[in-house]
Amino acid sequence: MSGPVKVVVALGGNALEDKSLPPTAASQLLVAQRTARQLAQLSCAGYELAIVHGNGPQVGRILLASETAEAVTPPMPFDVCGAMSQGYIGYHLQQALTAALRREGRQIPVVTVITQMVVDPADPAFQRPTKPIGPFYTEEQARVLEQERGYTMREDSGRGWRRVVPSPRPRRIVEIGTIRTLWNTTVSIACGGGGVPVVEKEDGSLEGVAAVIDKDLAACRLAQEMEADILMILTEVPAVAIRFGQPDQQDLGEVTPGQLVEYAAQGQFGAGSMLPKVQAAVDFVRSAPGRRAIITSLDLGLEALAGRAGTRVAESSKGGQSRHAEHQDAHRLHHPVRHHPGHGTADLAGARRKL
Repeated sequence: MSGPVKVVVALGGNALEDKSLPPTAASQLLVAQRTARQLAQLSCAGYELAIVHGNGPQVGRILLASETAEAVTPPMPFDVCGAMSQGYIGYHLQQALTAALRREGRQIPVVTVITQMVVDPADPAFQRPTKPIGPFYTEEQARVLEQERGYTMREDSGRGWRRVVPSPRPRRIVEIGTIRTLWNTTVSIACGGGGVPVVEKEDGSLEGVAAVIDKDLAACRLAQEMEADILMILTEVPAVAIRFGQPDQQDLGEVTPGQLVEYAAQGQFGAGSMLPKVQAAVDFVRSAPGRRAIITSLDLGLEALAGRAGTRVAESSKGGQSRHAEHQDAHRLHHPVRHHPGHGTADLAGARRKL
């Protein structure tokens, strides 16, 4: 690679929240400051960065606060709540990362781009909401929300019940031209929460829909359109694992896209947790020769970039598969066999109504 290595970093929920702290703005700023110190180290090591973050808990709380106050002020539409979350999370990251870079002697501007992401109105996700948002509830509380508000609720990996909404695939970043202009001089925080999902109407105008785009797939889209060298997905675990949580759990180090596709076909990765990260990594690595993806924890980012930690995804030195085989793999990866019954129902018109 010639010149600085371009890295798109996707931050997981633990980069913005600490489960031992109350879910307040002050707590989020504190955690953002910890995260910023790690990100600043990546910049100091010479990597050029753009940052994508999730927003599930935050947008859920914004929506909850808005609905709770509906007797005194009209509730905000879901897409507006998503844009609000981009603004306040981006503000915290901007402030924290700017300070962290200055402490390292680096005067680099950090900006947040409120980002819209075009989705396909015919995306099957609108018939199968799967993306968890907001706080955890007991099963009893979840049933009440289903009846009173029409939410689709689902149990989430043994941690409780959460609201789920459609999660369509990202198709086009509306503000990509602005992000390209900023890249060489600025650390951009973009596609927050996956971007605000919008559909393009016949006259070219955009309309928001009630959905959440997976932030890892959005980061993949951003990395592709920015022609980045590396997509780095930072999460709570040090590496992707097979047989996760079992006595014979195996963490994956160096791995090819084809191997990950096979593991996904076996049902090794949770649909609402690790699977989107694996999908994003495979899609990015196969989008152009020489591209790499990393999945690891925030504190191991530098070690993973040096090839000493995390799951590192790249085509083998013998070359990748044929385009036909890659197309078949992509279908298997993004349409895996489901190992649990029921996905709820929704449609685009419903998503618009629930805004």
